[in-house]
Amino acid sequence: MRKQLRRADEKLRTALVTGACSGIGRAFALRLGSLGYELVLVSNRPTELAATAREISAAHPVMVHTIVSDLARPEAAEEVYREVRDMGLEVGILVSNAGFFFFGEAVDALPGRANAMLQLHVVTPSLLCACFGRDMRVHGRGHILIVSSISAWRDFPGISYYGASKKYLRGFARALRSELGVYGVNVTCLAPGPTATNLYDIDVVPVERAKRLGIMMDPATVAEAGLRAMFAGRAEHIPGWLARAMACLSVLVPQWAIDLLRRHAPWLPKRGGAG
Repeated sequence: MRKQLRRADEKLRTALVTGACSGIGRAFALRLGSLGYELVLVSNRPTELAATAREISAAHPVMVHTIVSDLARPEAAEEVYREVRDMGLEVGILVSNAGFFFFGEAVDALPGRANAMLQLHVVTPSLLCACFGRDMRVHGRGHILIVSSISAWRDFPGISYYGASKKYLRGFARALRSELGVYGVNVTCLAPGPTATNLYDIDVVPVERAKRLGIMMDPATVAEAGLRAMFAGRAEHIPGWLARAMACLSVLVPQWAIDLLRRHAPWLPKRGGAG
């Protein structure tokens, strides 16, 4: 029988979750609320954020604070940190989860969209970890959970920005874990495979069908696995046997096979098709 998930340290009372009003982030928020943590939920979608906060407050006797912020802005991390400090809160658990996805060739991506992804996946998580990690270092306790992806294991055409940014997060988490570990602060990298969230365009990807077939995992299952790995002090975790198999197999695929797939795949333009 699977062991019940419990709070790892009673001194850690407050958890901050980014991207907290949908998908895996919402699942993190709901689960942490059920464990009795005071929550700080961050998202750029005020209506959905407020609804998530109300749902958690109605179900559990915990305080839920919300911060509406576009984390794709350069100044966002510092603003969030200052707002949390102004609330008088000590964040003991930081879940850096916010992200988005788009598919296509790197040279065709709108500059603003590419910049937003790099800010959201690379700059803001790094600065949030630095801001809250400094406080955790002083207190000698804390957990940081950084959400990467199995796309960090291998570079594929069509997800140049997304895959590279997730690879950065994986490497950053490893280095940060070594740096903060000596102070009693744990850093865990969660690398999910395909998950049934609104990350995907449902007109292109049959999310519900993929979920029924077991190709995509449920966000709540992914969040539960991530929190278990974090509380156990694990360095890295890929939830689900299929995702683990995909990550391992992707490393074994030779580059010539990826290049061949690129030349013949129908979802990217062919040579001469752009002009």
